[in-house]
Amino acid sequence: MIVERIWTANSLRNFNYLVACPDTGEALAIDPLDHEKTLATARIKGWQITQILNTHEHHDHIGGNAAVVAATGAKVIAHHRAAKTIPGVDRGVQAGDVIKVGKHVELECLDTPGHTMCHICLRSHTDEPALFSGDTLFNAGAGNVHNGGNVNDLFATFVNQLCNLPANTRIFPGHDYLENNLRFTLAREPGNEAAAAMLAQVEGQDPANSLVTTLDDERRINTFMRLDNPTVIAKLREDFPELPEQPDAKTVFTKLRELRNTW
Repeated sequence: MIVERIWTANSLRNFNYLVACPDTGEALAIDPLDHEKTLATARIKGWQITQILNTHEHHDHIGGNAAVVAATGAKVIAHHRAAKTIPGVDRGVQAGDVIKVGKHVELECLDTPGHTMCHICLRSHTDEPALFSGDTLFNAGAGNVHNGGNVNDLFATFVNQLCNLPANTRIFPGHDYLENNLRFTLAREPGNEAAAAMLAQVEGQDPANSLVTTLDDERRINTFMRLDNPTVIAKLREDFPELPEQPDAKTVFTKLRELRNTW
């Protein structure tokens, strides 16, 4: 499996992706908002885009679909309940479904509600696994729930699915928010040495060549995966003094997301 990350350089800091089969040159385009860069990258690589996967229905993830379909004839894949919000869906998928690309690439669909209620993440079952996480899990952060989402479902997605993936899973999100998310982590947990070291590494980096984290990294630097950390809880009680000394994980997650909304 070949992963080509495409930096759109737009104001929303979107990443688009091509996942290609090295044997056949067939490629899956994930959230190809910047259709020009997506098509140009495939052309340079000698790949044929045969499928598009939209992780969810927001415009900055589906806005390039029509142009890519017009140029390639690719089939559009999305959550099985997203047909009303994503035009031209050819295949609706749900948890456990597999998207095949070429001869050997297989990507498992995870039903990951929270950012929206029709959100799909893709998981590869390769020696070095990968997760294409859309706007659910960001490098060092978690998606918001402003536009059709639900924080309780986002919490459940994190603790019941994402946190249980293999430690070496590479995280490929829909946006580059790494530097700002690390700053949020350090605001909530000032003594987090792993986050401080990573911030020093990535500060001012070119997003086109930005660091790819693993789930093991996320467990160390992502506040939304450190819900039982005493410092995180103590700092949270400074902002929400009504919290008990030992709040449950769901409450911690919800309050962190509330703070991140305005941070």
